[in-house]
Amino acid sequence: MADPARKRPADTSHLTAEQFKVTQKHRTEPPFSGAYWDEKRPGTYACVVCAAPLFSSAHKYDSGTGWPSFWQPVAPGAVGTKSDRSLFMRRTEVHCAACGAHQGHVFPDGPKPTGLRYCINSAALTLRPAEPEIERGLDEGPDARGDGPAAG
Repeated sequence: MADPARKRPADTSHLTAEQFKVTQKHRTEPPFSGAYWDEKRPGTYACVVCAAPLFSSAHKYDSGTGWPSFWQPVAPGAVGTKSDRSLFMRRTEVHCAACGAHQGHVFPDGPKPTGLRYCINSAALTLRPAEPEIERGLDEGPDARGDGPAAG
């Protein structure tokens, strides 16, 4: 029977060695070493393998662990979980629901409202910064953009 975490074959040719180890070999980067553990920019964190959106910066918090931590995924079904009994511990692994790439683990010690801590490897993510809102001036309209009739 196929691994239910592996939904579709994933192209891993674009991954760095560290990203491959984390997402495909279920490794963990050292704490406080990843690019996103202390990231504050707003945006969406996507799977580094398949680019599926997984987490939002709106749900990110500082857990003090040295890994990016979120209290919920970006949407129901964005991530999957399965039991992980490696390293003589019982944990719950988190993987991308779209491609099965290992992301990290989820623990029941997070903040309200979920009480969950999705402890995710930076190497498994890519941040898509939020688009800045375009501020429009009061005198700006279709003509200011050049797509209306010319003023005479």
